[in-house]
Amino acid sequence: MASDQPSANQFVQPAWRVALWSLAYSAALAVALLGNVAVIWIIVAHKRMRTVTNYFLLNLAFSDVSVAAFNAPVNFIYAVHGEWYFGEVYCSFHNLFPVAAVFASICSMTAISIDRYMAIIHPLKPRLSAKATTGVIACIWSLAVVMAFPLCYFSTTQTLPRRTLCYVAWPRMANDSFVYHIVVTVLVYVLPLLVMGVTYTIVGMTLWGGEIPGDSSDKYHGQLRAKRKVVKMMIIVVVTFALCWLPYHVYFLVTGLNKQLSRWKYIQQVYLSVMWLAMSSTMYNPIIYCCLNSRFRAGFKRAFCCCPFVRISSYDELELRNTRLGPGQQSSMCTLSRLNTTILNASRRSGERKRENYHLNLSKGPNTC
Repeated sequence: MASDQPSANQFVQPAWRVALWSLAYSAALAVALLGNVAVIWIIVAHKRMRTVTNYFLLNLAFSDVSVAAFNAPVNFIYAVHGEWYFGEVYCSFHNLFPVAAVFASICSMTAISIDRYMAIIHPLKPRLSAKATTGVIACIWSLAVVMAFPLCYFSTTQTLPRRTLCYVAWPRMANDSFVYHIVVTVLVYVLPLLVMGVTYTIVGMTLWGGEIPGDSSDKYHGQLRAKRKVVKMMIIVVVTFALCWLPYHVYFLVTGLNKQLSRWKYIQQVYLSVMWLAMSSTMYNPIIYCCLNSRFRAGFKRAFCCCPFVRISSYDELELRNTRLGPGQQSSMCTLSRLNTTILNASRRSGERKRENYHLNLSKGPNTC
């Protein structure tokens, strides 16, 4: 977010340092934009990927794209140059939409953890429908906008003799900013992580320490492996997000407690470092999906098929085909193993051939000598 209050432009960086920071931010943003746009395309373009969990992943990818496109570049330019080039309207937008997108990201991850909890701990209860999932996502964004609205409402620009500033003019400049950061840290960082910690702990104990309620014995092992993969992937996503944003929240809390730190010689480098780490969280999720989920990996291969080092196998093509298991056998992003799928298809073909032979014999009538 933009600076909370106007201050003198006391930090001037040499050109080589600006170039290094530009390279670091550009690389992270390029990976984030390409990866998350690919995730959005994979889910939207393939019916098989349109599951409850994937709808939340779609919302998470959209949030990450928003942060990468609207927040990180402008924040970087403003932090390096200390001057606001983008006007008063964009100052308000910059303090609303990208910040709301960060809130929506962690709320989406929290919704996924609750969805996984219900699917695994209470598998017999009705799952969210597509319409209900859309409603939850709308509520997430509404809550995110409400949380970020004070930043937009109090945003303003100030023109100084040599530069223009964009900052949040809180009614009580000394205390309101710090109080807001505490509230935000608790509501959209600590509390969601606690919820996800509890849900994934219970789910993990169930998946790795006991039997899953409601599973039939013949499909138990295949579904168990698939569900473990999904939960492991989401735990890695949550832990990555938490580690990337922890220094950012600590930075604002520490500088709020000790305002003299804002005049420290190297505080600008510290801010650029923690901001880069926080913004880099937007680029890791597509990499995690690609490494840990076969369907997303097949989707990435199809999305980047023009690259010379990408090879699409016949199994990759099958992964995204719109084939469904029977009612009650489907779980979001979970599939039977490759061997079980092959056996299932072979059994179906064998059954079809038997039915065809049976009807053919009936049409010929009884055998005669």
